[in-house]
Amino acid sequence: MVQLRYNFRLYPTPGQQIALTRAFGCARVVFNDGLRLRQQARESGSPYIKDSALQTMVITEAKKTPERVWLAEVSSVVLVQALADLHAAYRNFFASANGKRKGPKVAPPRFRSRKDNRQSIRLTRNGFGLRPNGKLYVAKVGEVRVSWSRALPSVPSSVTVTVDSAGRYFASFVVKTSTEPLVPVTSEVGIDLGLTTFAVLSNGKRIESPRFFRRAERRLRKAQKVLSRKEKGSANRAKARLGVARAHAGVADTRRDWAHKQSTAIIRENQAVFVEDLCIKGLARTRLAKSIHDAGWGVFTRMLQEKAVRYGRIFGKVDRFFPSSQQCSACGWVDGAKPLGVREWTCSCGVSHDRDLNAARNILAAGRADKFNACGGTVSLSA
Repeated sequence: MVQLRYNFRLYPTPGQQIALTRAFGCARVVFNDGLRLRQQARESGSPYIKDSALQTMVITEAKKTPERVWLAEVSSVVLVQALADLHAAYRNFFASANGKRKGPKVAPPRFRSRKDNRQSIRLTRNGFGLRPNGKLYVAKVGEVRVSWSRALPSVPSSVTVTVDSAGRYFASFVVKTSTEPLVPVTSEVGIDLGLTTFAVLSNGKRIESPRFFRRAERRLRKAQKVLSRKEKGSANRAKARLGVARAHAGVADTRRDWAHKQSTAIIRENQAVFVEDLCIKGLARTRLAKSIHDAGWGVFTRMLQEKAVRYGRIFGKVDRFFPSSQQCSACGWVDGAKPLGVREWTCSCGVSHDRDLNAARNILAAGRADKFNACGGTVSLSA
């Protein structure tokens, strides 16, 4: 069994939008109140406030005070889950600080801002329901119209209602479903990611870079100019800001949809997929930052990994220091570093290579070696 998120567009009425805005604000206030109390306890040298005691202080007792009496206007599930998010943030921070959590270091929780154009609330089963008419019932909001693009595989355990910077509402359902293994195939592939050509596969296939941001840059620049001319705080500026947000959201949605289609096709056609473990954060600090962000390598590789788990395929990453572009895929000779302008080269063994295709073949060989050799032995190009 695996947990998946199914995302759908919501279309709340004007009255429901007001109720959701109220819920977003109350969840933010509860989160910030809990964070403030824990910070004050730490600064004063007091013991760490336990989760149950904090919930009593910032929800149960706070509703009795004149300053927070309006918390009763929203569902208590929203408030409890906002505080649960704070508890999870603290647990992740402590686990990261103690070395128990893998990956990059996690920063301590930060206050949520009311100026953030993306707000969300989370509800468990006692705070929402799916109606026979196809609408989503949200406690103290009502039945909200949902644009269903597919059926849910099981009863959702929770739902997150979100409004993004473009003013669009979404519902994200968490469901449990069984894995769906595809029919096994014999082909395996290595992928070399790039900018001019988005991906070169070891079987010779090339995926051209769509450059969604570059293609929309003129339209985005025009919308940003319109925004810059509006007076701060005016209604016209708010409309112009939505225009900019919608333009950027369109680019992001198109890139995500394209990445889904490409990753699905690769997973269906190959039993094993290997990519290079690129340091995207480091590359994004270079002069190529705009092009690297536009390419969306991180999203693409994450989709490959998630779909490989779901459909019973093999996914692997090759060490980023492996000389995939320097090594001859025919004889294994490492010819040394080459400038990015060198797209073709000839090895001393007499074999001519396309730089990207040669790298993809080396990534495939290294991935196969890692898959079959658990002891980390020497990479064999003939594996």
